[in-house]
Amino acid sequence: MAASMYQRDPRAGLFLGGSRTSGAEIRDQNVMACQTVSNILKSSLGPVGLDKMLVDNVGDVTITNDGATILSLLEVTHPAARILVSLATQQDKEVGDGTTSVVLLASELLRRANELVRNKIHPTTVITGYRLACKEACRFMAEQLSTKVDKLGRDCLVNVAKTSMSSKILAADDDFFAPLAVDAMLAVKTVNPRGEKKYPVKAVNVLKAHGKSARESFMVKGYALNCTVASQAMKLRIQNAKIACLDINLAKQRMHLGVHITIDDPEQLEAIRARESEITLERVRKILATGANVILTTKGIDDLCLKEFVEAGAMAVRRCRKEDLRRIARATGATLVSSLANLEGDETFEAANLGFADEVVQERISDDELILVKGTKVVSSSSIILRGANDYMLDEMERALHDALSIVKRTLESGSVVPGGGAVETALSIYLENFATTLGSREQLAIGEFASALLTIPKTLAINAAKDSTDLVAKLRAYHNAAQVAPLNDPKRGLMFYGLDLLNGEVVDNRSAGVLEPTISKIKSLKSALEAATSLLRIDDSIQVAPEQKEEQDPHGH
Repeated sequence: MAASMYQRDPRAGLFLGGSRTSGAEIRDQNVMACQTVSNILKSSLGPVGLDKMLVDNVGDVTITNDGATILSLLEVTHPAARILVSLATQQDKEVGDGTTSVVLLASELLRRANELVRNKIHPTTVITGYRLACKEACRFMAEQLSTKVDKLGRDCLVNVAKTSMSSKILAADDDFFAPLAVDAMLAVKTVNPRGEKKYPVKAVNVLKAHGKSARESFMVKGYALNCTVASQAMKLRIQNAKIACLDINLAKQRMHLGVHITIDDPEQLEAIRARESEITLERVRKILATGANVILTTKGIDDLCLKEFVEAGAMAVRRCRKEDLRRIARATGATLVSSLANLEGDETFEAANLGFADEVVQERISDDELILVKGTKVVSSSSIILRGANDYMLDEMERALHDALSIVKRTLESGSVVPGGGAVETALSIYLENFATTLGSREQLAIGEFASALLTIPKTLAINAAKDSTDLVAKLRAYHNAAQVAPLNDPKRGLMFYGLDLLNGEVVDNRSAGVLEPTISKIKSLKSALEAATSLLRIDDSIQVAPEQKEEQDPHGH
């Protein structure tokens, strides 16, 4: 029922004009909006998915097949479709990969739920059924399908990274980039006070340099800064570096604007000028007195101070990015100092603010000079320098690498993996279908639909690979059914790990083929898809307030 309401009755204060859509109509609209969003992403799923070219209003081009990137660049206006966009960004933040599949799953769950509601099943029943199905699916996945990483060793991590890259631009060079990503993540291992091992993705700095080919990218143990030393006369290599991270402008102090000084003696003017330059020099000397020999600042350094640094044999770098300095400060144990003033109002610089590293060097890479901070003392850090033909390629490589790094991190922290290539979805689908028949309530319909919705992933994978999806998915289901019916020690139980091999169009054992994904990423994407679908399914009324009518002003001001 779409009705326009206008304020006829003075007590009906809610509607000052606007429209209300309710019941089946709003559900259909929501489903349509979500289908539209998922159709955009559908063809980019999987190792043979195609890329999207997005041109924004300024004419900047982005070529990508990363679900989260595509959705964040779309100007989505429909409120229901926006929920899917935020779902993909959330998945990107939480897990780093699997953004496309989570959106496809959510929109499929919603579509099927809408069919059930049309058949006179109350949305609450559907939601309860979906919740139950998701809970069972997560339990089954953790108990039956996942394998501990310790059993599979380092190769397992490399395979997880390869699986993540398989659908991206790096797929052709995954034998080169996967070990690179794994090494970079293992290099930044830290243990927090509770004794948990953490692998921060942020500690891996990714820099992009034009030229050469993708395979000539390399990893540096240490933190790479895309800056150069402030003066040519400085040393380019400093051993046992003591690093000061500043957020201050080391330039001659000028009088603030609007300060008015009256002088009656020209010598006083000289004295003021001399004092102005002296203030900054004193700061520099205070910093050097603590033994600092590498000074990094986010602001400028003028010639006066440079001279001081050069004479002290220190290395100074200006205009560094603030987030780079924050990370360097964390890695070396330094403190990012934004003002030298202490509580008493004097200017001091404590030696405790310094960070330590084995060496800081400036190296030439392609046409750029980079500063590398090697052997950081507190947290180890690593940098990957990507090479590639052009900007679009480098950007896409960086996105692919970020996904791979996040996935390796999740695998290391959670410690278990599941087979990829549609294996998990098919296994869960069969399991939930059998589980649904054990329930004697209405929920079994919803669980049955949840089971069929999961099949959208293997189907889409097969369609994108230009293979016969009906045939392949039927074969896959037969395998998984045999595996779940088989008794415990039967060799047929091994069929659980079978999934699609899309390049040859057949069904293979994906665990031994090395197509793996972290369990946590699958569980998270199931849960997020469920949350998104249920929150949209709950909506049965949409009220849009009409925009205010602005009175037209007379341009001539009459």
